[in-house]
Formats: sequence, C-alpha cells, structure tokens
Amino acid sequence: MSKLKFTLLSTVVLLASFTLVTSCTQDEVVPNDNAISDEISAKFEELGFDVSDMRKVNTTNPLTKETTSGFLLEGDIMIPLAQMESMLSSELFHQGPCGEQYRTNNLVSSPRTISVIGYTGGSQALDNTMRTALSWAVDNYNALNIGLTFTLSYGTNYGSKDIVVYKGGSGAGGSAGFPSGGNPYKYVQILSGTSSYGTNVTEHVITHEIGHCLGMRHTDYFNRSLSCGSGGNEGDGGVGANHIPGTPTGFDANSIMLSCFSSSEDGEFGSYDVTAFEYLY
Repeated sequence: MSKLKFTLLSTVVLLASFTLVTSCTQDEVVPNDNAISDEISAKFEELGFDVSDMRKVNTTNPLTKETTSGFLLEGDIMIPLAQMESMLSSELFHQGPCGEQYRTNNLVSSPRTISVIGYTGGSQALDNTMRTALSWAVDNYNALNIGLTFTLSYGTNYGSKDIVVYKGGSGAGGSAGFPSGGNPYKYVQILSGTSSYGTNVTEHVITHEIGHCLGMRHTDYFNRSLSCGSGGNEGDGGVGANHIPGTPTGFDANSIMLSCFSSSEDGEFGSYDVTAFEYLY
C-alpha cells in the first residue's frame, strides 16, 4: 500500500505529493540573504508551530497568477506574515482552547450556503474522474448535520463562488487553505496525477482539502509519522490543536483529515470526522 503526503504550498495551503517526493513546481525558496528574525520565529512558536526548519518562500496560484510571499514551516505549512498577525490578534487565540478538534482559529460563519464550482476551463479543467469525485465530496458534506449547505456547479465564472476546485500541477494530491473573515478558503487545487488513483482516492483528496477550507487541521498534527511514516509534531500551542469532545485524543486511522493518505482510500468520512464537523458547525 503506497502512502501519499499532504503538504502546504500556497497561502496557508495544503498540497500532497508522492511519498517523500515533494511536487512544488509553484514553490520558490527565497535566498538566505534575508534571514528570519528571532521575533518572527517566536511568534510562530507562540502559535504552536515547530520553527526548526522554517524558511521564506514565494508561491504562485496557477489559476489567479497571484504570487504570495510567506514562511514555510514543518515542511508543509506556508503562512504569510499578515495572516500570522491576524491569527495572533484573534479573540479565539486569546481565549485559548475551545473544546474543538484540531483546527485553525479562523472558522466559517454558520449557518450559510457554500457555493462550490468545478472549474472547466483550459488546462485547469477538472477531468471526468475529478468531476465525479467532487460531486461525491460535496455529497459527503451535505450528509452532515451541520449549519453549512453546499451547492455545486461547473463552469469558468468562479468570481462569485465560495470555493473553486481546479486541476493544476503534477503528482497526486491537492491544495487548499484556511478560512478568513468568516469565509472558506476559495481555491482548491487537485494535482493532475490524482485521477490515476481512481475516483475514491480523488474524492478523499477533495473532501480533505475542503475540510481545510473550513478550518480543519490534520487529525494527527501531534505526530505525522503515524500516517506518513516520518515527520513530527505540527504544534499544539493554543491554535489548531484543541480536542473535540467525543473524538480520540490519539491516532484515528480512519480520519479523512490525516496528514497522509493511501492509494486504497474509500473517500468517506470516519465516524469521528462526522463528530468533529458536527460539533464545530
């Protein structure tokens, strides 16, 4: 059974690649002539991140062509400085743990309808497997007893949509980001090689990435090696690591929000994923 790894690429975006080979064609490491200050490192530590391998990067969204500069932490988390400051100033951060699953301090306002569009234009168009998987992923969320209702359409006019799902990059996996201003993160990229693993695995990737759009972090944030075979603690310093009542505090092998996924995923929520989302929303 092969393992595939979720890693972060664009503005607080999660991206997956084959095993330990990172597919970061959009990720440019900034030269080391601009050192990271101790003050910035201390702020990330306050947020609960491991800063031992932190570095500066520039990332480009292939759909919007927008480039963002920020900091890459733990090998897979990219956070712009402005968003870090917003996270530190959030009331939720200063309140401390709120009894919710491993998530960011930013959430989506609820109740509301979330409009999702599958992109159909040019080289970023979803293939047939991805389109089917997207419809299944939306069904996953609509089956939850939460205050969010999801609608799905296909096309290229994504400006008014809450979430746009598109194909881009190489390798297998996907990318998404965390909410801001009460809105879900808008862009979900599905890597072009994901379809080769079939509809269920692609459904898993899309459902996972939409979870990040809603503010969820990895279930195994405390030890990535449990699902990936390597890696450590993503950080639990008051943000994104608050336990939700009724869910395991240890490893949940059935969670769709694990750091890494296998080539035999069924694309469905684990029972504790359902508990977590329904508690959160």
